[in-house]
Amino acid sequence: MSPIPHDQATGEGPLAGLSVVDLSTTMAGAFATQFLAEAGADVVLVEPPGGSPLRAEAAWPAVAGGKRSVVLDLHDPADRARLDGLTAGADALVTTMRPRAAERLGLTASRLGALNPRLVSVAITGWGSTGPWADLKGYEGMVMAKLGLFHAKQGMVTRPGPAFVSVPFASWGAAHSAVQGLLGALLERESSGLGQHVETDLVRGVLMLDTWAWFQRLVGLRWPDAYTTVDAATSDGEPGGALIYPLLVGPTKDGHWLQFAQVQPRLFGAMLHEFDMIEMLADPKWKGFPFLETPRLRTELWEYMLAKVASRTLAEWRHVFDTNPDINAEIFRAGVGALDHPQIRHDGRDAVVEDPERGPVRRPSTLVHLDGGPLAAPRPAPRLDEHGPGLRATHAAGTPTPAAIAPAESGAATSGAATSGAADSGAAEPGAVEARGDEDAGLSGLPLAGLTVLEFGVMFAAPFGATMLTDLGARVIKVESLEGDEIRRILPFPEAGGARVLQGKESVALDLGTDEGRRLVRRLVRHADIVLQGFRAGAAERAGIDATTLREINPDLVYVNAPGYGTDGPFGHRPAYAPSIGAAIGLALAEAPDAAGATGTMRDVKLAANRLFAASAVLNLQADGIAALGVASTMLLGALARRRGRPLPPVTVTMLGTGTHALLDRVVDYAGRPASPTVDPDGNGFHALYRMYPTARGLLFLAAPSDRQWRELAAALADAASADTASADTASADTASAAGAGLADAVAALGDDGYATAAGRAARDAELAALLATILATRAAADWERLLTAADVGAVEVAEVAPEQLLLTDDTLGAEYGAQAESPVFEEHLRIGPPVRFSRSATQARGGCLTGAHTDAVLRELLGLGDAELARLREAKVIG
Repeated sequence: MSPIPHDQATGEGPLAGLSVVDLSTTMAGAFATQFLAEAGADVVLVEPPGGSPLRAEAAWPAVAGGKRSVVLDLHDPADRARLDGLTAGADALVTTMRPRAAERLGLTASRLGALNPRLVSVAITGWGSTGPWADLKGYEGMVMAKLGLFHAKQGMVTRPGPAFVSVPFASWGAAHSAVQGLLGALLERESSGLGQHVETDLVRGVLMLDTWAWFQRLVGLRWPDAYTTVDAATSDGEPGGALIYPLLVGPTKDGHWLQFAQVQPRLFGAMLHEFDMIEMLADPKWKGFPFLETPRLRTELWEYMLAKVASRTLAEWRHVFDTNPDINAEIFRAGVGALDHPQIRHDGRDAVVEDPERGPVRRPSTLVHLDGGPLAAPRPAPRLDEHGPGLRATHAAGTPTPAAIAPAESGAATSGAATSGAADSGAAEPGAVEARGDEDAGLSGLPLAGLTVLEFGVMFAAPFGATMLTDLGARVIKVESLEGDEIRRILPFPEAGGARVLQGKESVALDLGTDEGRRLVRRLVRHADIVLQGFRAGAAERAGIDATTLREINPDLVYVNAPGYGTDGPFGHRPAYAPSIGAAIGLALAEAPDAAGATGTMRDVKLAANRLFAASAVLNLQADGIAALGVASTMLLGALARRRGRPLPPVTVTMLGTGTHALLDRVVDYAGRPASPTVDPDGNGFHALYRMYPTARGLLFLAAPSDRQWRELAAALADAASADTASADTASADTASAAGAGLADAVAALGDDGYATAAGRAARDAELAALLATILATRAAADWERLLTAADVGAVEVAEVAPEQLLLTDDTLGAEYGAQAESPVFEEHLRIGPPVRFSRSATQARGGCLTGAHTDAVLRELLGLGDAELARLREAKVIG
């Protein structure tokens, strides 16, 4: 693999000619604009004096690749005028600062719209601009803690209670929700000629990763006697649910841990045959398998299967995987090792870029591939202010700012407002996001109205990418088998497993194995704008729905391949599910880095297996959701490219490749790279100023990593101690006096000069954590949240309930982050709402559908079939 030279041009790309002003200082913004830069957009990164805080991140050479850098001091009126000049000529602007900070800088939606009516401005915040959480700081850890996602991952640690989540799931979700909102608004602009404001946030973004946990919980709440919700992995080392068998985790005879992926009945059957279990399960003892009635039986079966895994070496298991296409397992990789995956290497998704400051940088190639290679040659990150002289000269400071669009405040922004990092991405002032244009006109319709998607795929990763487009108005016709997608039956309650992925779609059930079924599909293709197929390598060709065949029928078709591994290659034919992909990309070991070392007693193995399962298979946070977000962005990229007269050949986005992008801070490698942060052994967080603490009642997540935030925290704690040093429950005056003295000593110790700098705090991290634990133990978590939030310090009470339970049972939160929908099974119900909001366009929230519910209607409307022909096709079992 030879390095890509620094001076190699990338070619134009589908977004060539579009300019983006990037004011983001968090990974959510960086992920979003990275996708745009890879597609050919001219992304101008506006950095503060001293550079973006993201330059300290290990992922910087990749997320900043291909962007241009200009340093502007947004506290300086002259540089603010230069920013106005950039914005006036841009197509898009991306911010991650708090709305109130943006307002001080004159970056409100209304002012930006007046400055450039064609501009699409995108705001990525922590919590959204409205709702009960809007004023909280927007650190990813705070969002995950308060939303209940630490609780959802509790199986990752052996101690009781929530576990810190280190993978940036929320940032990835918000980033690609922003990309979809931006591309949708640009598509709408092609018709209207007008830009608009787009808003998304970490809460809505991370909720996009949920597969079926929402509906599993909804069923449990609505019909408690009919359904019991259990966790497949438990912290006590025993199995809780049936998924732990097809998604088996265990060590081989020679100590290599494997993650199996056998969810569909045919694949699970192949696994049972390989494990010599078919005759055994015929015994009445195992009645109801895999849903066994007693814990003893569940444990016995699990231990039997673990012993089967341990009976063979890794080489012996690899022979099975190479010779049986219906069995697959992945070894647990970590860090840059993900780029050594044979399929990654085969697809050219591993690149080396020659960076002018760092030398060779190994990183993933572009997320989207076409013609068997990257969308464009990955480019290096810019030097600080590398393009500043030219950009500042072009947008001279002497250009006056029109009075009509002057900033709302005459004073300079408060220190740090323009370059606010993760801490400033979330707090919002209600009403800060303003609608643009004629207020009496209301919303202008759905941004993707008129776009038709024909979907061929099963389960979640590819199909949910299409689901996300329905919220923006796309018509998605899902072609499924007569029996329906297997995801509909994955839970023991009808349709609960597939309710989310079917939202907003029309289902056409037909048999692609028949000549007549294939002919019907080819006729449907004439009416489609996009075809999405997510099958294993070779399956699309066998079904006659491959790109060559369908583009002969409809040459303008946007064709998107979205398989687990690839369209060919060593793993292309293998089944792919979230846990196996999570193992392959290093997601599991990023979350539980020490779990794969246990190969001792059976109990040790079971505890480690449960931790690894929780790390990559929890329904709220897994590789399926990561991949689906990439699929949706890729589909819209293809649609916008076609609309702009830059049509793409068939494009490919894979679960495996997308996962490496979401884990850039782990997989990027170069000499002198900063270390990726690691979770403490107890699973509380990264360091003393970014972790969970026990309090007098409940857990508190504290986020105050910068120098300024540290000073604000220390001052707030000192004020609290002086106001009430005996707030903790005490048994007597003597113990109250002792507690008060201990508290006073701990608060006084925070003033030690050794904690004045980031380096000093890092060197004494354990001591600092102990001092903070002493102080925070004196009040309840809810009290600390109120007190510290009032002092503008990042702190939230950790929710010890699942996020879907929280939103389904809290009317205020449900109204903010959910939406009402109709379903033939669940009738009127609350679902997770659309992840983006527009100032001028509308979104929608629809429910799911039953298998084949729209077969007749679609075939009548698009193909002109009459009742007699439909009856004949149904009788022949061509349609359902």
